[in-house]
Amino acid sequence: MSESDQRKFANTLNEHVSGCAAAHQRLLGALENLTDDQCREDSLLPAWSRGHVLTHLARNADSHVNLLQAAVRGEVGEQYASAEKRNGDIESGSTRSAEELVMDLRLSIYGLEAAWASANEKAWQGQGRNLSGRVIEMSSLVFLRWREVEIHHADLNLGFGYDDLTPLYVRLELDQQIMLWRSRKPMGMTELPDIAKKLSPSQRLAWLMGRVEVEGLAKPEPL
Repeated sequence: MSESDQRKFANTLNEHVSGCAAAHQRLLGALENLTDDQCREDSLLPAWSRGHVLTHLARNADSHVNLLQAAVRGEVGEQYASAEKRNGDIESGSTRSAEELVMDLRLSIYGLEAAWASANEKAWQGQGRNLSGRVIEMSSLVFLRWREVEIHHADLNLGFGYDDLTPLYVRLELDQQIMLWRSRKPMGMTELPDIAKKLSPSQRLAWLMGRVEVEGLAKPEPL
């Protein structure tokens, strides 16, 4: 990697870390008065309560620590031991009290941010594998976490909606999601529908990520 490329990567990483850390704090702040009853209520995700979402966010943070620690050792780590273990941990953790859920999330966040701070250059140039076996570049890991925090904060349905997503995150994510949308279309059919173009950036992103339905627009095809 050339010196200019190193500088560019460092600037991008700093931008992602700053954005995700702020999103972490905004999420934790929104949970200060969370009640046990609210944790049992449905989130906006099918079949998941708020307790499921919060547990997922905590275990996702732990999984990123696992990937980074493996990369520090020069290994290609697995994000989760198995789908069964990942799903079981979320299910079993979802019924805890609000206090336990929030404390778990807070500790997992601080553990992840500590892992970011201690990761060396070799780690950031490494790779890992997600649950489906797809390769994850460690250079993209912080942005992937930022996505989890922003989108799942809205999924909690606690007064923070998709229109409240961080503008910088929305701009960066839209670029990626539009590219993914185009990649699933026949050659030459690469323009978003006019209806989608008229949506606000945050609503356009929510549609592209399957979070909202828009009259006149088909649901985007899954990857």
